[in-house]
Amino acid sequence: MDIQLSHTELAIFKQISSIANGMNMPAYLIGGFVRDKIIGRPVKDIDIVCIGDGIDLANAFAASLSPKPVVAFFKNFGTAQIKYGDFDIEFVGARKESYHQESRKPAVEVGSIEDDQNRRDFTMNALAISLNESDFGQLIDPFEGILAIQNKLIKTPLDPVTTFSDDPLRMLRAIRFATQLGFEIDGATFLAIIENVHRVKIVSQERITDELNKIMLCDKPSYGWDLLYKSGLLKVIFPQMVELHGAVYIDGLGHKDNFYHTLQVLDNICVHTNNIWLRWAALLHDIGKPPTKKFEEGHGWTFHGHEVVGARMVPKIFAQLKLPLHDSMKYVQKLVLLHLRPISLTKENITDSAVRRLLFDAGNDIDDLMTLCAADITSKNKQKVKRFQQNFELVKEKMMQVEASDRLRNWQPPITGEIVMEVFGLHPGKNVGIIKDAIREAILDGLIPNNYEAAYQYMLEKGEELNLKPIK
Repeated sequence: MDIQLSHTELAIFKQISSIANGMNMPAYLIGGFVRDKIIGRPVKDIDIVCIGDGIDLANAFAASLSPKPVVAFFKNFGTAQIKYGDFDIEFVGARKESYHQESRKPAVEVGSIEDDQNRRDFTMNALAISLNESDFGQLIDPFEGILAIQNKLIKTPLDPVTTFSDDPLRMLRAIRFATQLGFEIDGATFLAIIENVHRVKIVSQERITDELNKIMLCDKPSYGWDLLYKSGLLKVIFPQMVELHGAVYIDGLGHKDNFYHTLQVLDNICVHTNNIWLRWAALLHDIGKPPTKKFEEGHGWTFHGHEVVGARMVPKIFAQLKLPLHDSMKYVQKLVLLHLRPISLTKENITDSAVRRLLFDAGNDIDDLMTLCAADITSKNKQKVKRFQQNFELVKEKMMQVEASDRLRNWQPPITGEIVMEVFGLHPGKNVGIIKDAIREAILDGLIPNNYEAAYQYMLEKGEELNLKPIK
Protein backbone atom coordinates (compact mmCIF):
# COMPACT_ATOMS: atom_id res chain seq x y z
CA MET A 1 0.00 0.00 0.00
CA ASP A 2 1.34 3.43 -0.98
CA ILE A 3 1.38 6.05 1.78
CA GLN A 4 1.24 9.64 0.64
CA LEU A 5 4.00 11.74 2.20
CA SER A 6 4.63 15.45 1.87
CA HIS A 7 7.98 16.65 0.52
CA THR A 8 8.97 17.73 4.03
CA GLU A 9 8.07 14.35 5.53
CA LEU A 10 9.96 12.46 2.85
CA ALA A 11 13.02 14.70 3.34
CA ILE A 12 12.96 14.05 7.10
CA PHE A 13 12.75 10.28 6.65
CA LYS A 14 15.54 10.18 4.04
CA GLN A 15 17.77 12.24 6.31
CA ILE A 16 17.12 9.91 9.26
CA SER A 17 17.68 6.93 6.96
CA SER A 18 21.04 8.24 5.81
CA ILE A 19 22.23 8.98 9.35
CA ALA A 20 20.99 5.66 10.73
CA ASN A 21 22.69 3.78 7.89
CA GLY A 22 25.97 5.58 8.64
CA MET A 23 25.66 4.52 12.28
CA ASN A 24 24.84 0.93 11.27
CA MET A 25 21.59 1.33 13.18
CA PRO A 26 18.42 -0.04 11.47
CA ALA A 27 15.54 2.41 11.89
CA TYR A 28 11.78 2.28 11.31
CA LEU A 29 8.85 4.64 11.26
CA ILE A 30 6.24 3.06 13.50
CA GLY A 31 2.86 3.44 15.17
CA GLY A 32 0.47 6.37 15.03
CA PHE A 33 2.06 8.21 12.11
CA VAL A 34 1.77 5.15 9.86
CA ARG A 35 -1.77 4.42 11.05
CA ASP A 36 -3.04 7.95 10.54
CA LYS A 37 -1.42 8.33 7.14
CA ILE A 38 -3.24 5.18 5.99
CA ILE A 39 -6.53 6.37 7.49
CA GLY A 40 -6.08 9.88 6.09
CA ARG A 41 -5.96 11.77 9.38
CA PRO A 42 -3.68 14.80 9.88
CA VAL A 43 -0.65 13.86 11.93
CA LYS A 44 2.32 15.76 13.33
CA ASP A 45 3.76 13.17 15.77
CA ILE A 46 6.49 10.95 14.29
CA ASP A 47 7.79 7.89 16.16
CA ILE A 48 11.12 6.39 15.11
CA VAL A 49 12.26 3.07 16.56
CA CYS A 50 15.81 1.93 15.98
CA ILE A 51 17.87 -1.16 16.74
CA GLY A 52 20.27 0.60 19.05
CA ASP A 53 20.37 3.77 21.15
CA GLY A 54 17.51 6.11 20.24
CA ILE A 55 19.13 9.05 22.05
CA ASP A 56 22.31 8.67 19.99
CA LEU A 57 20.30 8.63 16.75
CA ALA A 58 18.33 11.71 17.84
CA ASN A 59 21.52 13.64 18.63
CA ALA A 60 23.07 12.69 15.31
CA PHE A 61 19.93 13.75 13.41
CA ALA A 62 19.78 17.06 15.29
CA ALA A 63 23.46 17.73 14.55
CA SER A 64 22.74 17.40 10.80
CA LEU A 65 20.18 20.22 10.89
CA SER A 66 20.68 23.95 10.74
CA PRO A 67 19.80 25.54 13.01
CA LYS A 68 20.32 22.61 15.34
CA PRO A 69 17.13 21.84 17.31
CA VAL A 70 17.10 21.09 21.02
CA VAL A 71 17.11 17.39 21.88
CA ALA A 72 15.02 16.61 24.95
CA PHE A 73 16.06 13.20 26.18
CA PHE A 74 14.93 10.92 28.97
CA LYS A 75 17.78 8.59 29.78
CA ASN A 76 15.79 6.32 32.10
CA PHE A 77 13.34 5.58 29.28
CA GLY A 78 15.88 5.65 26.45
CA THR A 79 13.81 8.18 24.49
CA ALA A 80 14.58 11.51 22.89
CA GLN A 81 12.31 14.16 21.36
CA ILE A 82 12.97 16.83 18.76
CA LYS A 83 10.69 19.65 17.70
CA TYR A 84 11.36 20.16 13.99
CA GLY A 85 9.09 22.57 12.12
CA ASP A 86 5.52 21.43 12.70
CA PHE A 87 6.62 17.93 13.73
CA ASP A 88 7.35 16.32 17.08
CA ILE A 89 9.80 13.48 16.42
CA GLU A 90 10.47 10.85 19.07
CA PHE A 91 13.35 8.38 18.88
CA VAL A 92 13.54 5.19 20.93
CA GLY A 93 15.43 1.94 20.78
CA ALA A 94 13.47 -1.22 19.96
CA ARG A 95 12.57 -3.14 23.07
CA LYS A 96 10.65 -6.05 24.46
CA GLU A 97 8.66 -5.97 27.65
CA SER A 98 7.54 -8.21 30.47
CA TYR A 99 4.99 -7.34 33.14
CA HIS A 100 4.35 -8.00 36.82
CA GLN A 101 0.79 -8.52 38.07
CA GLU A 102 0.77 -5.59 40.47
CA SER A 103 2.01 -2.92 38.02
CA ARG A 104 1.43 -1.73 34.47
CA LYS A 105 5.06 -0.60 34.25
CA PRO A 106 6.99 -3.25 32.33
CA ALA A 107 10.49 -4.57 32.73
CA VAL A 108 12.24 -3.51 29.51
CA GLU A 109 15.16 -4.98 27.61
CA VAL A 110 16.70 -4.40 24.21
CA GLY A 111 14.76 -6.09 21.43
CA SER A 112 14.31 -6.45 17.69
CA ILE A 113 11.78 -4.70 15.46
CA GLU A 114 9.64 -7.85 15.82
CA ASP A 115 9.81 -7.58 19.62
CA ASP A 116 8.83 -3.94 19.43
CA GLN A 117 5.83 -4.67 17.22
CA ASN A 118 4.76 -7.52 19.54
CA ARG A 119 4.53 -5.12 22.48
CA ARG A 120 2.21 -2.69 20.68
CA ASP A 121 -1.36 -2.34 21.94
CA PHE A 122 -3.33 -2.78 18.69
CA THR A 123 -2.63 -4.24 15.27
CA MET A 124 -3.13 -0.86 13.58
CA ASN A 125 -0.47 0.61 15.89
CA ALA A 126 2.03 -2.17 15.16
CA LEU A 127 2.50 -1.08 11.54
CA ALA A 128 6.04 -0.06 10.63
CA ILE A 129 7.82 1.34 7.60
CA SER A 130 11.48 0.59 6.99
CA LEU A 131 13.87 3.55 6.79
CA ASN A 132 16.77 1.30 5.83
CA GLU A 133 18.52 1.76 2.47
CA SER A 134 17.99 -1.85 1.41
CA ASP A 135 14.19 -1.70 1.70
CA PHE A 136 13.37 1.98 2.29
CA GLY A 137 9.60 2.55 2.41
CA GLN A 138 8.63 -1.12 2.79
CA LEU A 139 5.58 -1.66 5.02
CA ILE A 140 6.01 -4.23 7.78
CA ASP A 141 2.61 -5.57 8.86
CA PRO A 142 2.97 -8.80 10.88
CA PHE A 143 -0.53 -8.65 12.45
CA GLU A 144 -2.69 -7.61 9.49
CA GLY A 145 -3.04 -4.08 10.76
CA ILE A 146 -3.94 -2.86 7.27
CA LEU A 147 -6.84 -5.32 7.16
CA ALA A 148 -8.01 -4.15 10.60
CA ILE A 149 -8.02 -0.53 9.38
CA GLN A 150 -9.91 -1.51 6.23
CA ASN A 151 -12.47 -3.39 8.34
CA LYS A 152 -12.53 -0.60 10.93
CA LEU A 153 -11.64 -2.98 13.76
CA ILE A 154 -9.68 -2.53 16.98
CA LYS A 155 -7.72 -5.75 17.65
CA THR A 156 -4.73 -6.64 19.80
CA PRO A 157 -1.62 -8.14 18.14
CA LEU A 158 -1.30 -10.90 20.72
CA ASP A 159 -3.78 -12.59 23.10
CA PRO A 160 -6.13 -9.79 24.25
CA VAL A 161 -6.59 -11.17 27.77
CA THR A 162 -2.83 -11.04 28.35
CA THR A 163 -2.53 -7.70 26.56
CA PHE A 164 -5.09 -6.03 28.84
CA SER A 165 -3.98 -7.78 32.01
CA ASP A 166 -0.40 -6.62 31.38
CA ASP A 167 -1.39 -3.00 30.78
CA PRO A 168 -5.06 -2.31 31.61
CA LEU A 169 -4.82 1.27 30.34
CA ARG A 170 -5.05 -0.35 26.90
CA MET A 171 -8.72 -1.15 27.59
CA LEU A 172 -9.49 2.56 27.81
CA ARG A 173 -7.30 3.26 24.79
CA ALA A 174 -9.27 0.67 22.79
CA ILE A 175 -12.51 2.48 23.59
CA ARG A 176 -10.98 5.88 22.94
CA PHE A 177 -9.59 4.83 19.54
CA ALA A 178 -12.94 3.26 18.62
CA THR A 179 -14.64 6.56 19.47
CA GLN A 180 -12.12 8.76 17.67
CA LEU A 181 -12.03 6.65 14.51
CA GLY A 182 -15.58 5.31 14.43
CA PHE A 183 -14.20 1.75 14.56
CA GLU A 184 -15.66 -1.31 16.27
CA ILE A 185 -13.82 -3.31 18.89
CA ASP A 186 -13.24 -6.90 17.76
CA GLY A 187 -15.50 -9.35 19.62
CA ALA A 188 -12.76 -11.34 21.32
CA THR A 189 -10.97 -8.11 22.21
CA PHE A 190 -14.10 -6.65 23.82
CA LEU A 191 -14.74 -9.84 25.79
CA ALA A 192 -11.17 -9.58 27.09
CA ILE A 193 -11.91 -6.04 28.29
CA ILE A 194 -14.95 -7.33 30.20
CA GLU A 195 -12.80 -10.08 31.73
CA ASN A 196 -10.09 -7.63 32.83
CA VAL A 197 -12.22 -4.77 34.16
CA HIS A 198 -10.87 -5.30 37.70
CA ARG A 199 -7.34 -4.65 36.43
CA VAL A 200 -8.11 -0.98 35.71
CA LYS A 201 -7.70 -0.34 39.45
CA ILE A 202 -3.91 -0.37 39.05
CA VAL A 203 -4.04 2.49 36.51
CA SER A 204 -3.48 6.00 37.89
CA GLN A 205 -6.52 8.29 37.91
CA GLU A 206 -4.60 10.85 35.85
CA ARG A 207 -4.13 8.37 32.99
CA ILE A 208 -7.78 7.27 33.17
CA THR A 209 -9.03 10.85 33.08
CA ASP A 210 -6.72 11.70 30.19
CA GLU A 211 -8.46 9.00 28.15
CA LEU A 212 -11.89 10.21 29.28
CA ASN A 213 -11.04 13.74 28.15
CA LYS A 214 -9.93 12.44 24.75
CA ILE A 215 -13.27 10.64 24.45
CA MET A 216 -15.05 13.85 25.44
CA LEU A 217 -13.34 15.72 22.59
CA CYS A 218 -14.53 13.24 19.93
CA ASP A 219 -17.27 14.14 17.45
CA LYS A 220 -19.62 11.60 19.04
CA PRO A 221 -18.43 10.89 22.59
CA SER A 222 -21.61 8.93 23.43
CA TYR A 223 -20.12 6.00 21.52
CA GLY A 224 -17.22 5.78 23.96
CA TRP A 225 -19.33 6.30 27.10
CA ASP A 226 -21.70 3.56 25.97
CA LEU A 227 -18.76 1.19 25.46
CA LEU A 228 -17.43 2.11 28.90
CA TYR A 229 -20.82 1.18 30.35
CA LYS A 230 -21.27 -2.06 28.40
CA SER A 231 -17.75 -3.24 29.21
CA GLY A 232 -18.23 -2.70 32.95
CA LEU A 233 -15.36 -0.21 33.13
CA LEU A 234 -17.66 2.70 33.92
CA LYS A 235 -18.92 1.06 37.11
CA VAL A 236 -15.34 0.99 38.38
CA ILE A 237 -14.07 4.39 37.21
CA PHE A 238 -17.22 6.54 37.43
CA PRO A 239 -20.05 4.76 39.31
CA GLN A 240 -22.24 7.88 39.58
CA MET A 241 -22.78 7.76 35.81
CA VAL A 242 -23.91 4.13 35.99
CA GLU A 243 -26.59 5.09 38.52
CA LEU A 244 -28.28 7.14 35.78
CA HIS A 245 -28.86 3.98 33.74
CA GLY A 246 -32.23 2.29 33.44
CA ALA A 247 -35.92 3.20 33.50
CA VAL A 248 -38.27 2.11 36.31
CA TYR A 249 -42.04 1.63 35.90
CA ILE A 250 -44.69 1.65 38.66
CA ASP A 251 -48.39 1.46 37.86
CA GLY A 252 -47.51 1.88 34.22
CA LEU A 253 -45.71 5.17 34.89
CA GLY A 254 -42.02 5.28 34.03
CA HIS A 255 -39.22 7.76 33.51
CA LYS A 256 -36.77 7.96 30.64
CA ASP A 257 -33.37 6.29 30.86
CA ASN A 258 -31.35 9.23 32.13
CA PHE A 259 -28.04 7.63 31.11
CA TYR A 260 -28.90 7.52 27.43
CA HIS A 261 -30.70 10.86 27.64
CA THR A 262 -27.44 12.32 29.00
CA LEU A 263 -25.45 10.81 26.15
CA GLN A 264 -27.87 12.31 23.63
CA VAL A 265 -27.52 15.73 25.26
CA LEU A 266 -23.73 15.33 25.12
CA ASP A 267 -23.80 14.50 21.41
CA ASN A 268 -26.23 17.35 20.77
CA ILE A 269 -23.94 19.89 22.38
CA CYS A 270 -20.84 18.59 20.59
CA VAL A 271 -22.33 19.79 17.30
CA HIS A 272 -22.06 23.36 18.62
CA THR A 273 -18.93 23.49 20.78
CA ASN A 274 -15.43 22.10 21.28
CA ASN A 275 -15.33 23.55 24.80
CA ILE A 276 -14.50 20.45 26.84
CA TRP A 277 -15.92 21.96 30.05
CA LEU A 278 -19.25 22.74 28.40
CA ARG A 279 -19.24 19.12 27.25
CA TRP A 280 -18.57 18.01 30.84
CA ALA A 281 -21.47 20.18 31.97
CA ALA A 282 -23.69 18.33 29.48
CA LEU A 283 -22.47 14.99 30.83
CA LEU A 284 -23.13 16.01 34.44
CA HIS A 285 -26.27 18.11 34.03
CA ASP A 286 -28.58 15.35 35.38
CA ILE A 287 -26.08 13.64 37.69
CA GLY A 288 -28.28 14.62 40.67
CA LYS A 289 -31.30 12.68 39.41
CA PRO A 290 -30.59 9.26 41.01
CA PRO A 291 -30.46 10.58 44.61
CA THR A 292 -33.57 12.75 44.06
CA LYS A 293 -35.70 10.16 42.23
CA LYS A 294 -39.09 9.68 43.89
CA PHE A 295 -42.39 8.12 42.86
CA GLU A 296 -45.44 10.22 43.74
CA GLU A 297 -48.82 8.50 43.71
CA GLY A 298 -51.08 9.73 40.92
CA HIS A 299 -48.28 11.82 39.44
CA GLY A 300 -45.37 9.59 38.60
CA TRP A 301 -41.62 9.98 38.93
CA THR A 302 -40.09 13.24 40.09
CA PHE A 303 -36.54 14.54 40.44
CA HIS A 304 -37.21 17.69 42.48
CA GLY A 305 -34.09 19.69 43.22
CA HIS A 306 -31.81 17.48 41.12
CA GLU A 307 -30.05 20.55 39.74
CA VAL A 308 -29.11 21.66 43.29
CA VAL A 309 -27.99 18.17 44.33
CA GLY A 310 -26.11 17.76 41.05
CA ALA A 311 -24.27 21.05 41.55
CA ARG A 312 -23.20 19.87 45.02
CA MET A 313 -21.90 16.63 43.50
CA VAL A 314 -19.72 18.37 40.89
CA PRO A 315 -16.77 19.27 43.19
CA LYS A 316 -16.64 15.71 44.56
CA ILE A 317 -16.73 14.22 41.06
CA PHE A 318 -13.99 16.58 39.83
CA ALA A 319 -11.85 15.65 42.84
CA GLN A 320 -12.56 11.95 42.29
CA LEU A 321 -11.57 12.15 38.61
CA LYS A 322 -8.69 14.55 39.33
CA LEU A 323 -10.12 17.18 37.03
CA PRO A 324 -9.10 20.80 37.75
CA LEU A 325 -10.80 22.11 40.89
CA HIS A 326 -10.73 25.82 40.21
CA ASP A 327 -12.40 27.89 37.47
CA SER A 328 -13.32 24.93 35.24
CA MET A 329 -15.07 23.12 38.07
CA LYS A 330 -16.94 26.25 39.17
CA TYR A 331 -18.06 26.86 35.59
CA VAL A 332 -19.44 23.31 35.27
CA GLN A 333 -21.06 23.56 38.70
CA LYS A 334 -22.80 26.82 37.74
CA LEU A 335 -24.18 25.37 34.51
CA VAL A 336 -25.44 22.24 36.28
CA LEU A 337 -27.16 24.42 38.90
CA LEU A 338 -28.80 26.70 36.32
CA HIS A 339 -29.61 24.22 33.55
CA LEU A 340 -33.36 24.12 34.31
CA ARG A 341 -33.84 27.88 34.53
CA PRO A 342 -34.17 28.79 30.83
CA ILE A 343 -36.43 25.77 30.20
CA SER A 344 -38.65 26.72 33.16
CA LEU A 345 -39.19 30.16 31.60
CA THR A 346 -40.83 28.49 28.60
CA LYS A 347 -43.59 27.13 30.86
CA GLU A 348 -44.81 30.50 32.14
CA ASN A 349 -45.31 34.05 31.03
CA ILE A 350 -41.79 35.34 30.58
CA THR A 351 -41.33 38.33 32.89
CA ASP A 352 -38.55 40.86 32.66
CA SER A 353 -37.76 40.12 36.30
CA ALA A 354 -37.18 36.39 35.69
CA VAL A 355 -34.98 37.16 32.69
CA ARG A 356 -32.99 39.76 34.64
CA ARG A 357 -32.32 37.21 37.38
CA LEU A 358 -31.18 34.61 34.88
CA LEU A 359 -28.84 37.09 33.19
CA PHE A 360 -27.46 38.15 36.56
CA ASP A 361 -26.93 34.61 37.87
CA ALA A 362 -25.38 33.27 34.63
CA GLY A 363 -23.20 36.30 33.89
CA ASN A 364 -20.81 35.78 30.99
CA ASP A 365 -21.75 32.10 30.85
CA ILE A 366 -25.31 32.80 29.69
CA ASP A 367 -24.60 31.86 26.06
CA ASP A 368 -23.08 28.53 27.11
CA LEU A 369 -26.03 27.92 29.43
CA MET A 370 -28.45 28.50 26.57
CA THR A 371 -26.44 26.12 24.36
CA LEU A 372 -26.67 23.46 27.09
CA CYS A 373 -30.40 23.97 27.54
CA ALA A 374 -31.07 23.75 23.81
CA ALA A 375 -29.12 20.46 23.72
CA ASP A 376 -31.23 19.21 26.65
CA ILE A 377 -34.42 19.29 24.55
CA THR A 378 -34.71 15.60 23.66
CA SER A 379 -37.82 13.56 22.99
CA LYS A 380 -39.06 10.97 20.53
CA ASN A 381 -42.19 13.13 20.23
CA LYS A 382 -41.28 15.51 17.40
CA GLN A 383 -44.22 17.81 18.12
CA LYS A 384 -43.14 18.14 21.75
CA VAL A 385 -39.58 18.99 20.69
CA LYS A 386 -40.85 21.53 18.17
CA ARG A 387 -43.06 23.19 20.80
CA PHE A 388 -40.17 23.39 23.29
CA GLN A 389 -37.84 24.81 20.66
CA GLN A 390 -40.36 27.48 19.68
CA ASN A 391 -40.86 28.49 23.30
CA PHE A 392 -37.10 28.45 23.81
CA GLU A 393 -36.69 30.91 20.93
CA LEU A 394 -39.16 33.25 22.68
CA VAL A 395 -37.00 33.11 25.81
CA LYS A 396 -33.90 33.97 23.77
CA GLU A 397 -35.69 36.92 22.13
CA LYS A 398 -36.83 38.20 25.54
CA MET A 399 -33.29 37.85 26.87
CA MET A 400 -31.92 39.90 23.99
CA GLN A 401 -34.46 42.64 24.69
CA VAL A 402 -33.75 42.79 28.43
CA GLU A 403 -29.99 42.57 27.86
CA ALA A 404 -30.13 45.44 25.39
CA SER A 405 -32.02 47.69 27.82
CA ASP A 406 -30.59 46.64 31.20
CA ARG A 407 -27.14 45.26 30.34
CA LEU A 408 -27.10 42.86 33.29
CA ARG A 409 -24.45 40.44 32.07
CA ASN A 410 -21.78 40.38 34.80
CA TRP A 411 -23.62 43.34 36.31
CA GLN A 412 -22.89 44.73 39.74
CA PRO A 413 -25.40 47.00 41.55
CA PRO A 414 -24.45 50.73 41.37
CA ILE A 415 -24.34 51.03 45.17
CA THR A 416 -21.46 49.18 46.81
CA GLY A 417 -21.00 48.14 50.42
CA GLU A 418 -18.37 50.86 50.79
CA ILE A 419 -20.90 53.53 49.79
CA VAL A 420 -23.48 52.16 52.26
CA MET A 421 -20.93 52.24 55.12
CA GLU A 422 -19.75 55.74 54.21
CA VAL A 423 -23.28 57.20 54.01
CA PHE A 424 -24.51 55.69 57.29
CA GLY A 425 -21.21 55.58 59.16
CA LEU A 426 -21.32 51.80 59.47
CA HIS A 427 -18.68 49.11 59.88
CA PRO A 428 -18.97 45.83 57.93
CA GLY A 429 -21.96 43.93 59.26
CA LYS A 430 -25.48 42.62 58.81
CA ASN A 431 -27.17 45.93 57.95
CA VAL A 432 -24.76 46.62 55.11
CA GLY A 433 -25.64 43.26 53.55
CA ILE A 434 -29.39 43.83 54.03
CA ILE A 435 -29.27 47.16 52.17
CA LYS A 436 -27.06 45.86 49.37
CA ASP A 437 -29.32 42.82 48.84
CA ALA A 438 -32.43 45.01 48.87
CA ILE A 439 -31.02 47.29 46.16
CA ARG A 440 -30.01 44.34 44.00
CA GLU A 441 -33.42 42.67 44.35
CA ALA A 442 -35.27 45.92 43.64
CA ILE A 443 -33.37 46.42 40.39
CA LEU A 444 -33.80 42.79 39.33
CA ASP A 445 -37.53 42.96 40.12
CA GLY A 446 -37.88 46.18 38.12
CA LEU A 447 -38.98 48.21 41.17
CA ILE A 448 -36.30 50.82 40.48
CA PRO A 449 -34.26 51.57 37.35
CA ASN A 450 -30.67 50.38 37.08
CA ASN A 451 -28.91 53.66 37.78
CA TYR A 452 -27.01 55.32 40.61
CA GLU A 453 -29.56 58.00 41.49
CA ALA A 454 -32.47 55.60 41.87
CA ALA A 455 -30.33 53.08 43.81
CA TYR A 456 -29.04 55.85 46.12
CA GLN A 457 -32.56 57.02 46.96
CA TYR A 458 -33.66 53.42 47.58
CA MET A 459 -30.65 52.95 49.88
CA LEU A 460 -31.81 55.91 51.98
CA GLU A 461 -35.34 54.47 52.20
CA LYS A 462 -34.06 51.05 53.32
CA GLY A 463 -31.75 52.73 55.82
CA GLU A 464 -34.68 54.59 57.32
CA GLU A 465 -36.57 51.27 57.72
CA LEU A 466 -33.58 49.98 59.70
CA ASN A 467 -33.50 53.18 61.83
CA LEU A 468 -30.25 54.27 60.21
CA LYS A 469 -29.55 57.94 59.58
CA PRO A 470 -27.12 59.25 56.97
CA ILE A 471 -24.16 61.13 58.43
CA LYS A 472 -23.63 63.19 55.30
